[in-house]
Amino acid sequence: MKITPTTLTKSMANRLGTAEFHRALFSLAIPIMLQNLINSSVNMIDTVMIGRLGTAEIAAVGLANNFFFLMNMILFGAVSGGGVFAAQFWGKKDIAGIRKNFGLCLIIVFAIASLFTGVSLFAPRTILSLYSRDPMVVELGSLYLRTVAPCFIPFGISFVFTLMMRTIEKVKLSMTATFISLSLNVCLNALLIFGLGPFPELGIRGAAIATVIARFVELLILVTTAYARKYAIAGTFRELFAIDARFVSRYFAIAFPVIVNELLWSLGVSMQNLIFARTGTDAFAAFNIVNTLSQLTWVVFIGLGNGCSVLIGKRIGEGREDAARAYSRYITSFAPLMAFCIAFLLLPLSRLVPVLFKVEPAVLGTVSSMIMLLALSYPFRAFNMSMVIGVCRAGGDTVFSVFYDLFFMWTFALPLGAAASFAFGLPAWAVYACIASEDVLKVLPGWLRLRSGKWLHNVT
Repeated sequence: MKITPTTLTKSMANRLGTAEFHRALFSLAIPIMLQNLINSSVNMIDTVMIGRLGTAEIAAVGLANNFFFLMNMILFGAVSGGGVFAAQFWGKKDIAGIRKNFGLCLIIVFAIASLFTGVSLFAPRTILSLYSRDPMVVELGSLYLRTVAPCFIPFGISFVFTLMMRTIEKVKLSMTATFISLSLNVCLNALLIFGLGPFPELGIRGAAIATVIARFVELLILVTTAYARKYAIAGTFRELFAIDARFVSRYFAIAFPVIVNELLWSLGVSMQNLIFARTGTDAFAAFNIVNTLSQLTWVVFIGLGNGCSVLIGKRIGEGREDAARAYSRYITSFAPLMAFCIAFLLLPLSRLVPVLFKVEPAVLGTVSSMIMLLALSYPFRAFNMSMVIGVCRAGGDTVFSVFYDLFFMWTFALPLGAAASFAFGLPAWAVYACIASEDVLKVLPGWLRLRSGKWLHNVT
Protein backbone atom coordinates (compact mmCIF):
# COMPACT_ATOMS: atom_id res chain seq x y z
CA MET A 1 0.00 0.00 0.00
CA LYS A 2 1.34 3.42 -0.96
CA ILE A 3 1.52 5.81 2.01
CA THR A 4 0.45 9.36 1.22
CA PRO A 5 -0.15 12.45 3.36
CA THR A 6 -3.89 11.79 3.01
CA THR A 7 -3.45 8.21 4.27
CA LEU A 8 -1.44 9.44 7.22
CA THR A 9 -4.08 12.05 8.03
CA LYS A 10 -6.86 9.45 7.96
CA SER A 11 -4.81 7.04 10.06
CA MET A 12 -4.09 9.75 12.62
CA ALA A 13 -7.77 10.76 12.67
CA ASN A 14 -8.77 7.16 13.32
CA ARG A 15 -6.31 6.88 16.20
CA LEU A 16 -7.44 10.19 17.65
CA GLY A 17 -11.07 9.16 17.24
CA THR A 18 -10.40 5.92 19.08
CA ALA A 19 -8.56 7.75 21.86
CA GLU A 20 -11.39 10.29 22.12
CA PHE A 21 -13.90 7.46 22.32
CA HIS A 22 -12.05 5.63 25.07
CA ARG A 23 -11.55 8.78 27.14
CA ALA A 24 -15.22 9.71 26.85
CA LEU A 25 -16.39 6.13 27.38
CA PHE A 26 -14.43 5.49 30.55
CA SER A 27 -15.26 8.90 32.03
CA LEU A 28 -18.90 7.72 31.90
CA ALA A 29 -18.41 3.98 32.35
CA ILE A 30 -16.15 3.95 35.40
CA PRO A 31 -18.60 5.76 37.73
CA ILE A 32 -21.39 3.49 36.42
CA MET A 33 -19.18 0.45 37.04
CA LEU A 34 -18.39 1.65 40.55
CA GLN A 35 -22.06 2.33 41.27
CA ASN A 36 -23.03 -1.15 40.12
CA LEU A 37 -20.06 -2.70 41.93
CA ILE A 38 -21.23 -1.04 45.15
CA ASN A 39 -24.76 -2.27 44.47
CA SER A 40 -23.58 -5.80 43.68
CA SER A 41 -21.23 -5.89 46.67
CA VAL A 42 -24.07 -4.92 48.96
CA ASN A 43 -26.31 -7.55 47.35
CA MET A 44 -23.60 -10.12 48.00
CA ILE A 45 -23.21 -8.96 51.60
CA ASP A 46 -27.00 -9.18 51.98
CA THR A 47 -26.95 -12.71 50.59
CA VAL A 48 -24.04 -13.67 52.84
CA MET A 49 -25.79 -12.27 55.93
CA ILE A 50 -29.06 -13.97 55.08
CA GLY A 51 -27.10 -17.08 54.10
CA ARG A 52 -25.93 -17.37 57.71
CA LEU A 53 -29.58 -18.04 58.56
CA GLY A 54 -29.79 -21.10 56.26
CA THR A 55 -30.60 -22.44 52.77
CA ALA A 56 -34.36 -21.82 53.05
CA GLU A 57 -33.76 -18.15 53.89
CA ILE A 58 -31.45 -17.69 50.88
CA ALA A 59 -34.04 -19.28 48.59
CA ALA A 60 -36.88 -17.22 50.11
CA VAL A 61 -35.17 -13.86 49.67
CA GLY A 62 -34.01 -14.87 46.18
CA LEU A 63 -37.61 -15.75 45.33
CA ALA A 64 -38.94 -12.42 46.62
CA ASN A 65 -36.17 -10.50 44.87
CA ASN A 66 -37.16 -12.23 41.65
CA PHE A 67 -40.47 -10.34 41.76
CA PHE A 68 -38.58 -7.12 42.49
CA PHE A 69 -36.29 -7.94 39.55
CA LEU A 70 -39.34 -8.25 37.28
CA MET A 71 -40.39 -4.72 38.28
CA ASN A 72 -36.83 -3.49 37.90
CA MET A 73 -36.60 -4.75 34.32
CA ILE A 74 -39.97 -3.25 33.34
CA LEU A 75 -38.81 0.07 34.79
CA PHE A 76 -35.54 -0.30 32.89
CA GLY A 77 -37.47 -0.83 29.67
CA ALA A 78 -39.63 2.24 30.22
CA VAL A 79 -36.74 4.49 31.20
CA SER A 80 -34.33 3.09 28.58
CA GLY A 81 -36.85 4.09 25.93
CA GLY A 82 -36.71 7.57 27.39
CA GLY A 83 -32.92 7.32 27.46
CA VAL A 84 -32.87 7.04 23.65
CA PHE A 85 -34.60 10.43 23.44
CA ALA A 86 -32.65 12.00 26.30
CA ALA A 87 -29.22 11.18 24.82
CA GLN A 88 -30.17 12.58 21.43
CA PHE A 89 -31.81 15.66 23.00
CA TRP A 90 -28.57 16.13 24.95
CA GLY A 91 -26.61 16.03 21.69
CA LYS A 92 -28.86 18.82 20.39
CA LYS A 93 -28.70 20.70 23.74
CA ASP A 94 -32.50 20.67 23.82
CA ILE A 95 -33.10 21.16 27.57
CA ALA A 96 -36.87 21.52 27.20
CA GLY A 97 -36.98 18.16 25.41
CA ILE A 98 -34.88 16.52 28.13
CA ARG A 99 -37.20 17.79 30.86
CA LYS A 100 -40.50 16.77 29.29
CA ASN A 101 -38.98 13.37 28.47
CA PHE A 102 -37.93 13.07 32.13
CA GLY A 103 -41.42 14.03 33.31
CA LEU A 104 -43.09 11.41 31.12
CA CYS A 105 -40.69 8.76 32.47
CA LEU A 106 -41.61 9.75 36.04
CA ILE A 107 -45.33 9.28 35.31
CA ILE A 108 -44.77 5.85 33.75
CA VAL A 109 -42.46 4.67 36.53
CA PHE A 110 -44.79 5.84 39.29
CA ALA A 111 -47.66 3.86 37.73
CA ILE A 112 -45.58 0.67 37.34
CA ALA A 113 -44.07 0.85 40.84
CA SER A 114 -47.51 1.50 42.40
CA LEU A 115 -48.89 -1.65 40.76
CA PHE A 116 -46.03 -3.81 42.05
CA THR A 117 -46.35 -2.27 45.51
CA GLY A 118 -50.02 -3.17 45.69
CA VAL A 119 -49.49 -6.77 44.57
CA SER A 120 -46.59 -7.23 47.03
CA LEU A 121 -48.60 -5.89 49.95
CA PHE A 122 -51.83 -7.77 49.33
CA ALA A 123 -50.99 -10.97 47.40
CA PRO A 124 -47.36 -12.00 48.08
CA ARG A 125 -48.14 -15.69 48.67
CA THR A 126 -50.09 -15.94 45.42
CA ILE A 127 -47.12 -14.58 43.46
CA LEU A 128 -44.42 -16.62 45.16
CA SER A 129 -46.43 -19.86 45.03
CA LEU A 130 -46.08 -19.70 41.25
CA TYR A 131 -42.34 -20.25 41.64
CA SER A 132 -41.83 -22.61 44.57
CA ARG A 133 -43.68 -25.55 46.09
CA ASP A 134 -41.74 -25.35 49.34
CA PRO A 135 -44.20 -23.90 51.92
CA MET A 136 -41.41 -22.62 54.19
CA VAL A 137 -39.72 -20.77 51.30
CA VAL A 138 -43.05 -19.24 50.23
CA GLU A 139 -43.90 -18.16 53.78
CA LEU A 140 -40.50 -16.55 54.43
CA GLY A 141 -40.46 -14.96 50.97
CA SER A 142 -43.94 -13.49 51.52
CA LEU A 143 -42.83 -11.91 54.80
CA TYR A 144 -39.82 -10.34 53.09
CA LEU A 145 -41.77 -9.13 50.04
CA ARG A 146 -44.57 -7.53 52.06
CA THR A 147 -42.05 -5.72 54.27
CA VAL A 148 -39.86 -4.46 51.41
CA ALA A 149 -42.78 -3.28 49.21
CA PRO A 150 -42.88 0.36 50.47
CA CYS A 151 -39.48 1.01 48.85
CA PHE A 152 -40.66 0.24 45.31
CA ILE A 153 -41.94 3.74 44.48
CA PRO A 154 -38.90 5.64 45.84
CA PHE A 155 -36.66 3.11 44.11
CA GLY A 156 -38.48 3.71 40.81
CA ILE A 157 -38.12 7.48 41.06
CA SER A 158 -34.43 7.12 41.96
CA PHE A 159 -34.05 4.82 38.98
CA VAL A 160 -35.33 7.53 36.63
CA PHE A 161 -33.00 10.13 38.15
CA THR A 162 -30.02 7.79 37.85
CA LEU A 163 -30.53 6.79 34.23
CA MET A 164 -31.42 10.28 33.02
CA MET A 165 -28.36 11.75 34.72
CA ARG A 166 -26.26 9.24 32.81
CA THR A 167 -27.65 10.51 29.52
CA ILE A 168 -26.62 14.08 30.37
CA GLU A 169 -23.18 12.83 31.47
CA LYS A 170 -23.69 13.49 35.20
CA VAL A 171 -22.79 10.11 36.64
CA LYS A 172 -20.93 10.89 39.88
CA LEU A 173 -24.01 11.94 41.87
CA SER A 174 -25.80 8.62 41.39
CA MET A 175 -22.61 6.76 42.35
CA THR A 176 -22.32 8.82 45.55
CA ALA A 177 -26.00 8.38 46.43
CA THR A 178 -25.74 4.63 45.87
CA PHE A 179 -22.61 4.38 48.02
CA ILE A 180 -24.20 6.28 50.94
CA SER A 181 -27.56 4.53 50.86
CA LEU A 182 -26.22 1.03 50.39
CA SER A 183 -23.54 1.49 53.05
CA LEU A 184 -26.42 2.42 55.34
CA ASN A 185 -28.22 -0.71 54.15
CA VAL A 186 -25.29 -2.94 55.15
CA CYS A 187 -25.06 -1.38 58.62
CA LEU A 188 -28.80 -1.68 59.22
CA ASN A 189 -28.75 -5.26 57.91
CA ALA A 190 -26.18 -6.27 60.51
CA LEU A 191 -28.15 -4.57 63.28
CA LEU A 192 -31.62 -5.79 62.31
CA ILE A 193 -30.96 -9.28 60.94
CA PHE A 194 -28.90 -10.45 63.92
CA GLY A 195 -30.18 -8.08 66.63
CA LEU A 196 -26.87 -6.46 67.52
CA GLY A 197 -26.79 -4.16 70.53
CA PRO A 198 -30.20 -2.74 71.47
CA PHE A 199 -31.80 -3.73 68.15
CA PRO A 200 -34.25 -6.65 67.89
CA GLU A 201 -33.30 -9.80 65.96
CA LEU A 202 -35.67 -9.69 62.98
CA GLY A 203 -34.04 -12.10 60.49
CA ILE A 204 -35.09 -11.58 56.88
CA ARG A 205 -37.72 -9.02 57.96
CA GLY A 206 -34.85 -6.91 59.30
CA ALA A 207 -33.11 -7.10 55.91
CA ALA A 208 -36.29 -5.80 54.23
CA ILE A 209 -36.65 -2.88 56.68
CA ALA A 210 -32.99 -1.92 56.08
CA THR A 211 -33.62 -1.89 52.31
CA VAL A 212 -36.67 0.39 52.66
CA ILE A 213 -34.78 2.95 54.76
CA ALA A 214 -31.78 2.91 52.39
CA ARG A 215 -33.94 3.49 49.29
CA PHE A 216 -35.66 6.53 50.82
CA VAL A 217 -32.26 7.99 51.73
CA GLU A 218 -31.01 7.43 48.17
CA LEU A 219 -34.01 9.28 46.70
CA LEU A 220 -33.56 12.20 49.08
CA ILE A 221 -29.90 12.60 48.09
CA LEU A 222 -30.62 12.44 44.35
CA VAL A 223 -33.51 14.90 44.31
CA THR A 224 -32.03 17.53 46.62
CA THR A 225 -28.59 17.50 44.95
CA ALA A 226 -29.89 17.50 41.35
CA TYR A 227 -32.03 20.57 42.04
CA ALA A 228 -29.38 22.32 44.16
CA ARG A 229 -26.87 21.98 41.30
CA LYS A 230 -29.50 22.83 38.65
CA TYR A 231 -28.86 19.84 36.41
CA ALA A 232 -30.58 19.75 33.01
CA ILE A 233 -33.24 17.32 34.27
CA ALA A 234 -34.17 19.56 37.25
CA GLY A 235 -37.14 21.34 35.74
CA THR A 236 -40.18 22.98 37.28
CA PHE A 237 -43.48 21.14 37.52
CA ARG A 238 -44.66 22.92 34.36
CA GLU A 239 -41.47 22.05 32.43
CA LEU A 240 -41.52 18.40 33.46
CA PHE A 241 -45.16 17.78 32.63
CA ALA A 242 -45.58 19.96 29.54
CA ILE A 243 -46.29 16.78 27.60
CA ASP A 244 -48.32 16.87 24.40
CA ALA A 245 -49.97 13.97 22.58
CA ARG A 246 -47.50 14.19 19.67
CA PHE A 247 -44.51 13.68 21.94
CA VAL A 248 -46.21 10.82 23.82
CA SER A 249 -46.90 9.12 20.48
CA ARG A 250 -43.26 9.52 19.37
CA TYR A 251 -42.03 8.34 22.76
CA PHE A 252 -44.04 5.13 22.76
CA ALA A 253 -43.17 4.35 19.13
CA ILE A 254 -39.57 4.00 20.35
CA ALA A 255 -40.07 3.10 24.02
CA PHE A 256 -42.88 0.54 23.71
CA PRO A 257 -40.69 -2.11 22.01
CA VAL A 258 -38.10 -1.57 24.77
CA ILE A 259 -40.75 -1.97 27.48
CA VAL A 260 -42.02 -5.15 25.79
CA ASN A 261 -38.41 -6.31 25.41
CA GLU A 262 -37.61 -5.85 29.10
CA LEU A 263 -40.96 -7.26 30.23
CA LEU A 264 -40.54 -10.46 28.22
CA TRP A 265 -36.83 -10.70 29.04
CA SER A 266 -37.52 -10.31 32.76
CA LEU A 267 -40.32 -12.84 32.50
CA GLY A 268 -37.76 -15.11 30.86
CA VAL A 269 -35.39 -14.61 33.79
CA SER A 270 -38.34 -15.28 36.11
CA MET A 271 -38.89 -18.51 34.20
CA GLN A 272 -35.23 -19.39 34.81
CA ASN A 273 -35.83 -18.86 38.52
CA LEU A 274 -39.01 -20.94 38.34
CA ILE A 275 -37.15 -23.79 36.63
CA PHE A 276 -34.45 -23.84 39.31
CA ALA A 277 -36.96 -23.37 42.14
CA ARG A 278 -38.97 -26.36 40.85
CA THR A 279 -35.74 -28.33 40.36
CA GLY A 280 -35.17 -28.08 44.12
CA THR A 281 -34.33 -25.72 46.95
CA ASP A 282 -30.61 -26.63 46.76
CA ALA A 283 -30.51 -25.95 43.01
CA PHE A 284 -32.25 -22.61 43.48
CA ALA A 285 -29.90 -21.60 46.30
CA ALA A 286 -26.90 -22.44 44.06
CA PHE A 287 -28.38 -20.43 41.19
CA ASN A 288 -28.82 -17.40 43.46
CA ILE A 289 -25.27 -17.67 44.82
CA VAL A 290 -23.82 -17.83 41.28
CA ASN A 291 -25.86 -14.82 40.18
CA THR A 292 -24.68 -12.87 43.20
CA LEU A 293 -21.01 -13.61 42.44
CA SER A 294 -21.51 -12.88 38.73
CA GLN A 295 -22.81 -9.41 39.51
CA LEU A 296 -19.45 -8.46 41.01
CA THR A 297 -17.70 -8.85 37.65
CA TRP A 298 -20.58 -8.12 35.27
CA VAL A 299 -20.65 -4.50 36.48
CA VAL A 300 -17.83 -3.78 34.00
CA PHE A 301 -20.07 -4.56 31.04
CA ILE A 302 -23.07 -2.73 32.49
CA GLY A 303 -20.84 0.35 32.68
CA LEU A 304 -19.45 -0.12 29.17
CA GLY A 305 -22.88 -0.71 27.63
CA ASN A 306 -24.56 2.24 29.30
CA GLY A 307 -21.61 4.56 28.73
CA CYS A 308 -21.40 3.68 25.05
CA SER A 309 -25.16 4.12 24.67
CA VAL A 310 -24.88 7.72 25.88
CA LEU A 311 -21.99 8.46 23.51
CA ILE A 312 -23.61 6.89 20.46
CA GLY A 313 -26.95 8.61 21.13
CA LYS A 314 -25.22 11.96 21.64
CA ARG A 315 -23.27 11.64 18.36
CA ILE A 316 -26.47 10.79 16.49
CA GLY A 317 -28.13 13.88 18.00
CA GLU A 318 -25.15 15.99 16.90
CA GLY A 319 -25.46 14.63 13.35
CA ARG A 320 -22.12 12.76 13.57
CA GLU A 321 -23.37 9.41 12.29
CA ASP A 322 -19.95 8.21 11.09
CA ALA A 323 -18.60 8.64 14.63
CA ALA A 324 -21.63 6.73 16.01
CA ARG A 325 -20.94 3.83 13.63
CA ALA A 326 -17.25 3.81 14.56
CA TYR A 327 -18.15 3.77 18.26
CA SER A 328 -20.44 0.77 17.70
CA ARG A 329 -17.58 -1.19 16.11
CA TYR A 330 -15.19 -0.28 18.93
CA ILE A 331 -17.47 -1.36 21.77
CA THR A 332 -18.56 -4.67 20.21
CA SER A 333 -14.90 -5.64 19.72
CA PHE A 334 -13.55 -4.28 22.99
CA ALA A 335 -16.20 -5.71 25.35
CA PRO A 336 -15.75 -9.42 24.39
CA LEU A 337 -11.96 -9.11 24.68
CA MET A 338 -12.33 -7.62 28.15
CA ALA A 339 -14.88 -10.32 29.05
CA PHE A 340 -12.37 -13.04 28.14
CA CYS A 341 -9.95 -11.59 30.70
CA ILE A 342 -12.51 -10.86 33.42
CA ALA A 343 -14.02 -14.36 33.17
CA PHE A 344 -10.91 -15.67 34.93
CA LEU A 345 -11.85 -13.63 38.01
CA LEU A 346 -14.90 -15.83 38.47
CA LEU A 347 -12.80 -18.92 39.14
CA PRO A 348 -11.04 -17.68 42.32
CA LEU A 349 -14.36 -16.20 43.48
CA SER A 350 -15.79 -19.72 43.55
CA ARG A 351 -13.20 -20.63 46.22
CA LEU A 352 -14.83 -18.12 48.59
CA VAL A 353 -18.25 -19.75 48.52
CA PRO A 354 -17.64 -22.25 51.39
CA VAL A 355 -16.34 -19.39 53.55
CA LEU A 356 -19.20 -17.00 52.80
CA PHE A 357 -22.25 -19.25 52.62
CA LYS A 358 -23.57 -21.75 55.13
CA VAL A 359 -24.90 -24.31 52.64
CA GLU A 360 -24.63 -28.05 52.10
CA PRO A 361 -21.67 -29.65 50.19
CA ALA A 362 -23.99 -30.59 47.31
CA VAL A 363 -24.86 -26.91 46.81
CA LEU A 364 -21.16 -25.98 46.80
CA GLY A 365 -20.41 -28.54 44.09
CA THR A 366 -23.24 -27.22 41.92
CA VAL A 367 -22.02 -23.64 42.38
CA SER A 368 -18.51 -24.56 41.18
CA SER A 369 -19.85 -26.20 38.01
CA MET A 370 -22.17 -23.30 37.25
CA ILE A 371 -19.37 -20.74 37.66
CA MET A 372 -17.20 -22.62 35.15
CA LEU A 373 -20.05 -22.54 32.61
CA LEU A 374 -20.67 -18.86 33.33
CA ALA A 375 -17.00 -17.99 32.68
CA LEU A 376 -17.13 -19.75 29.29
CA SER A 377 -20.21 -17.74 28.27
CA TYR A 378 -18.84 -14.32 29.27
CA PRO A 379 -17.38 -13.15 25.90
CA PHE A 380 -20.64 -14.01 24.13
CA ARG A 381 -22.70 -12.27 26.81
CA ALA A 382 -20.50 -9.17 26.59
CA PHE A 383 -21.01 -8.86 22.82
CA ASN A 384 -24.78 -9.25 23.19
CA MET A 385 -24.94 -6.72 26.04
CA SER A 386 -23.00 -4.19 23.96
CA MET A 387 -25.30 -4.66 21.00
CA VAL A 388 -28.61 -4.43 22.87
CA ILE A 389 -27.81 -1.62 25.32
CA GLY A 390 -24.87 0.17 23.72
CA VAL A 391 -25.78 0.06 20.03
CA CYS A 392 -29.37 -0.87 19.14
CA ARG A 393 -31.14 1.19 21.79
CA ALA A 394 -28.86 4.20 21.38
CA GLY A 395 -29.63 4.07 17.65
CA GLY A 396 -33.39 3.78 18.19
CA ASP A 397 -33.36 0.24 16.72
CA THR A 398 -35.70 -0.99 19.40
CA VAL A 399 -37.87 -3.29 17.26
CA PHE A 400 -34.89 -5.41 16.17
CA SER A 401 -33.57 -5.53 19.73
CA VAL A 402 -36.84 -7.22 20.81
CA PHE A 403 -36.19 -10.07 18.38
CA TYR A 404 -32.48 -10.15 19.15
CA ASP A 405 -32.86 -10.26 22.92
CA LEU A 406 -35.82 -12.65 23.15
CA PHE A 407 -36.04 -15.10 20.25
CA PHE A 408 -33.41 -17.62 21.40
CA MET A 409 -34.35 -17.23 25.06
CA TRP A 410 -37.99 -18.17 24.56
CA THR A 411 -37.77 -20.60 21.63
CA PHE A 412 -34.62 -22.48 22.59
CA ALA A 413 -32.94 -21.88 25.97
CA LEU A 414 -35.99 -21.91 28.27
CA PRO A 415 -37.71 -24.93 26.69
CA LEU A 416 -34.40 -26.82 26.70
CA GLY A 417 -33.76 -25.91 30.36
CA ALA A 418 -37.29 -26.93 31.37
CA ALA A 419 -36.97 -30.25 29.53
CA ALA A 420 -33.57 -30.91 31.10
CA SER A 421 -35.02 -30.41 34.58
CA PHE A 422 -38.60 -31.68 34.42
CA ALA A 423 -38.49 -34.34 31.69
CA PHE A 424 -34.98 -35.76 32.02
CA GLY A 425 -34.13 -34.92 35.64
CA LEU A 426 -30.62 -33.71 34.75
CA PRO A 427 -28.41 -32.15 37.44
CA ALA A 428 -28.66 -28.41 38.09
CA TRP A 429 -25.39 -27.58 36.30
CA ALA A 430 -26.70 -29.21 33.09
CA VAL A 431 -29.93 -27.19 33.36
CA TYR A 432 -27.77 -24.08 33.75
CA ALA A 433 -25.81 -24.98 30.60
CA CYS A 434 -29.04 -25.28 28.61
CA ILE A 435 -30.27 -21.89 29.77
CA ALA A 436 -26.89 -20.22 29.09
CA SER A 437 -26.86 -21.50 25.50
CA GLU A 438 -28.81 -18.49 24.25
CA ASP A 439 -25.72 -16.25 24.66
CA VAL A 440 -23.85 -18.22 21.99
CA LEU A 441 -26.80 -18.41 19.59
CA LYS A 442 -27.51 -14.65 19.68
CA VAL A 443 -24.07 -13.55 18.47
CA LEU A 444 -24.59 -14.20 14.72
CA PRO A 445 -27.78 -12.11 14.22
CA GLY A 446 -26.23 -9.34 16.33
CA TRP A 447 -23.06 -9.29 14.26
CA LEU A 448 -25.05 -9.22 11.00
CA ARG A 449 -27.15 -6.29 12.25
CA LEU A 450 -24.03 -4.39 13.27
CA ARG A 451 -22.45 -4.89 9.86
CA SER A 452 -25.62 -3.79 8.03
CA GLY A 453 -25.71 -0.37 9.75
CA LYS A 454 -29.52 -0.54 9.86
CA TRP A 455 -29.55 -0.02 13.61
CA LEU A 456 -28.96 3.75 13.36
CA HIS A 457 -32.04 6.06 13.48
CA ASN A 458 -32.28 9.71 14.49
CA VAL A 459 -35.47 9.75 16.59
CA THR A 460 -35.44 13.48 17.49
